[in-house]
Amino acid sequence: MTKFLITAAYNEDGVKGLLKVGGTNRKEAIAKMIADIGGKLEAFYFAFGDYDVYAIAELPDTTSAAALALTINASGMVNLSTTLLLTPEEIDKAAKMTVNYRSPGN
Repeated sequence: MTKFLITAAYNEDGVKGLLKVGGTNRKEAIAKMIADIGGKLEAFYFAFGDYDVYAIAELPDTTSAAALALTINASGMVNLSTTLLLTPEEIDKAAKMTVNYRSPGN
């Protein structure tokens, strides 16, 4: 499975919905939604700042992540962003790969 950092910013209607149902309810709803597509919610936090929610989830693949983002963003109540996370071992493997690159203008 692939890990993703999920950040979300509520708009005015999203905040009203959160005030109505509470934080624990939202976390449970998100965990169930992720489980329903074959994933697992690993961490979920509300925060101050640019984003209202930070979560880490394991999802089956990038297509599942895209489906999740499309569905949530289509609600119009949340602006969600997903970031693919890489393990140190994956970076080690990438660092050992040879890539033929020609810089612009060369």
